[in-house]
Amino acid sequence: MAAVRARQHQQVQQPIITPSTQPTIIRRKKPTKQKFEKTMLLVLLSTIVVLSVFVLNKQAAIQMTNIDIQKIEAETEELKKQNIGLTVRVNELSTYDNIWKKAQKLGLTKNEKNVKVVPGE
Repeated sequence: MAAVRARQHQQVQQPIITPSTQPTIIRRKKPTKQKFEKTMLLVLLSTIVVLSVFVLNKQAAIQMTNIDIQKIEAETEELKKQNIGLTVRVNELSTYDNIWKKAQKLGLTKNEKNVKVVPGE
């Protein structure tokens, strides 16, 4: 029985491995890829910022142009209304009765001898 116990005791004990004294070498990746990626990201972001500022500038210019167009259209509508009013006024003043009244105020009279008839019109 002692032999069996000795065998069991030998199997349980395992030899202790001493760590090696050599340092482990850790290889790092080259930082050039990281630098390249960072610079490309920076270039991409700066391009996006520049393009967005450009787009905003153009949108502001378009908005100002639209405002100017609306002002001009409003002025045009006002002038059209004035033209219509003036046309009505001209039609009122150019009636035969109004012309005759104005001529009498200026001292003009009808003289049948001074009337000339133009044929064809």
